[in-house]
Amino acid sequence: QVQLVESGGGLVQAGGSLRLSCATSVRTFSTYTMGWFRQAPGKDRDFVAAINWGGTSTYYTDSVKGRFTISRDNTKNAVYLQMNNLAPEDTAAYYCAASTAAYRGRNPSFYDYWGQGTQVTVSS
Repeated sequence: QVQLVESGGGLVQAGGSLRLSCATSVRTFSTYTMGWFRQAPGKDRDFVAAINWGGTSTYYTDSVKGRFTISRDNTKNAVYLQMNNLAPEDTAAYYCAASTAAYRGRNPSFYDYWGQGTQVTVSS
């Protein structure tokens, strides 16, 4: 069983920044596609960003392009989401996800393992 643990969420003013981290102890971390999703109350879980196993390819939803950056450190078994210029519409619970397959798209069903989430709240 793969366990993912997110951290770094919090309350920030609009225009501010946060860096989310996701750690796992799985030995084969470097073979996983990693993603970040978010879910606001009453809404579906939406794709935010993903990164391939080697960190050479990244994918973003349009609304975060130029503001968010996904990265990974395979030596630390960790993936990160740097979020800059945050806006109130970014408010959501953010989830880390892992897929044993190569990147297939934005559907949450493509991911095999999920963290418990970390809350990000952006005040106006």
